[in-house]
Amino acid sequence: MKNFIFISPNFPENYWHFCRELKNNGLNVLGIGDAPYDHLTQELKDSLNEYYKVGSLENYDEVAGAVQFFINKYGKIDWLESNNEYWLERDARLRTDFGIDSGFKNEDMPRIKYKSNMKAYYANAGIPAARYHLVDSWRGCVDFANMVGYPVIVKPDNGVGASSTYKLNDESELSYFFATKNSCVQYIMEEYIYAEVNSYDAIIDSQGNPIFEIGNVTPMSIMDIVNNADNSIFYIVKELPEDTRRLGRATVKSFGVKSRFVHFEFFRLLKDYEGLGRTGELIGLEVNMRPCGGISPDMMNFSQSTDVYKIWADMIAYDSSLKGIGQTAYCAFAGRRDGKNFIMSNEQIMEKYAANMKMSGRVADVLSGAMGNQMFIATFPTKEDMDNFYNDVLACW
Repeated sequence: MKNFIFISPNFPENYWHFCRELKNNGLNVLGIGDAPYDHLTQELKDSLNEYYKVGSLENYDEVAGAVQFFINKYGKIDWLESNNEYWLERDARLRTDFGIDSGFKNEDMPRIKYKSNMKAYYANAGIPAARYHLVDSWRGCVDFANMVGYPVIVKPDNGVGASSTYKLNDESELSYFFATKNSCVQYIMEEYIYAEVNSYDAIIDSQGNPIFEIGNVTPMSIMDIVNNADNSIFYIVKELPEDTRRLGRATVKSFGVKSRFVHFEFFRLLKDYEGLGRTGELIGLEVNMRPCGGISPDMMNFSQSTDVYKIWADMIAYDSSLKGIGQTAYCAFAGRRDGKNFIMSNEQIMEKYAANMKMSGRVADVLSGAMGNQMFIATFPTKEDMDNFYNDVLACW
């Protein structure tokens, strides 16, 4: 029996599905987390063979001690994974220190965690990407901004999501950034690209081939949603565009991805850029070596009438999956921000779209910065129907 350690299996809350499908496939599923056992859902308890509580997942020695405990009790660990961007480097260190063969190791982190290092791998795949400058001196940043033109984007070179990401519109805002930036963080500065974000989401086998592919579209900037406390929308596409599929597969090969669930982001240009592409074309943004966050796996299931938790667990257990897709639809996420004066109440939205609604409820506080506070998830056969839904959900007085 293969031993699988799942780090933080209780967050996000829906990740218990990954554990359940691993256990259904005959794996010994061992959880490590900092939540008390009594606080775990019954579904998660039933999906784990054993759970080890640590005082803090931030404490490497404690987590390493938990891994050693499982090795002493169950023998060799075959897999260790969190499927979580926040723990990606921690997972790699544990695999490296304990000789766990599957997954990324310490030496893999620079190319998959640092946005500046990703550029070369996009180039190797023949995929253009925005010009950049690692933030160093004031003069160096001024020269770069003058070369590409304002606005520019600054963000941590090694960061999660849209945290600490800023749009600088002129030299005075650049001055403020320099005066207030965290001196312990290496930032990257990029030319601002007018585009919508299109993703390639896939489950990749041990040979680097996809066994499931889909994608999403974010018409609004996550950076603006976080910084402006705005509403949030994105949707799973009904069918993956062919150019997204082609560039996604090329990125998988260039980065050497194997046996993973991935979320790659591309810009679909909203205007022509000399040296990058024409309106409607894709360029590289960044790679994320984990599933699209939060409730996205469930949205993929709703969109494609499938079960990505099972497909992923089948990849782990069998390196393939017989689980296919059924009837397809757009799956829309709408996140309302508290404090806005919406025309339609939550109850009116639920009543009007009862036949389409798949999920609704409050967004966890830790995710609300990017996703809003009250979510609605619904499926639609056409983009026109989906756009009407967004208009109703987000319209304010």
